[in-house]
Amino acid sequence: MASAVDAVGEPIPTSAVLMSASKHIAGRCRDQNIAFLKCKKDDPNPEKCLDKGNQVTRCVLSLLKDLHQKCTKEMDAYAGCMYQNTDEFELCRKEQKDFEKACPLN
Repeated sequence: MASAVDAVGEPIPTSAVLMSASKHIAGRCRDQNIAFLKCKKDDPNPEKCLDKGNQVTRCVLSLLKDLHQKCTKEMDAYAGCMYQNTDEFELCRKEQKDFEKACPLN
């Protein structure tokens, strides 16, 4: 896994990238996620929550792009470690520490 973004700079949301950014996603996209889950709970029709789901997706992709611009090397190293180790956090603590130091949680 070479990079968390494609050739034009758009995030590639693989499981390793999403797992690596999960704490950041939980913080920044919290409101969108809560609204989506509330919608799903209130209405069993999946079509009714498409807009809320799109808001979550936009938030996550925007966050991934920001993280990659601010701490490219650290994010790529952490996501690469997660990829190589099948998303096992315990095997990537050094990379996680470096990533969270370069891109602190808000």
